Amino acid sequence: MTVANQITLARIAAIPAFVMLAIYYGESVLEGERQPWLRFTAIGVFVVAAVSDGLDGFVARRFNQHTKLGTILDPIADKGLLLSALLVLTFGHWEVKFPLWFLILVIARDIAIVLGCLLLQFLNGDVIVRPSWMGKVTTVTQMAAIAWVMAQLHTPPPLVIILVAGVFTLASWVGYGIDGIRQIQSSEKG
Repeated sequence: MTVANQITLARIAAIPAFVMLAIYYGESVLEGERQPWLRFTAIGVFVVAAVSDGLDGFVARRFNQHTKLGTILDPIADKGLLLSALLVLTFGHWEVKFPLWFLILVIARDIAIVLGCLLLQFLNGDVIVRPSWMGKVTTVTQMAAIAWVMAQLHTPPPLVIILVAGVFTLASWVGYGIDGIRQIQSSEKG
């Protein structure tokens, strides 16, 4: 169990705490008795978990702690945090919410990537998953949009930040699709 994996596990453990705090804050809004400490604590847990994503990657690279377990746990932690936040902030009772189209876009992109990997595995017998700069920017913009909505910032309006994250989400989806097509074409030539 490397330090990088321990950081990732801590991030996974933070997800239920974040969800509970976010749901309770939404319920306090619904009841008309806002509990700002719940919102601020949820934001704090989310930000620490999001920042730890970069930290575990840095530790793994810096101290050569790449493991098979880490390659499995890291995406689980990333998607778990992202999707739980989007679900709570789309369907919860926060003052500012995510539009349903954004949640659908994020989920559809992830499903398409998984199905594309399975198709590549079936057709090529091998899948080369290359993290792209567009994928990293997409994750950062999605996390920033979530933090923006939770912080209830209004300049620029949350919808602007959500639209930017949506554009990057769509662009990364296209980018991964192009990469998958290239992998299929290169295997057919070889």
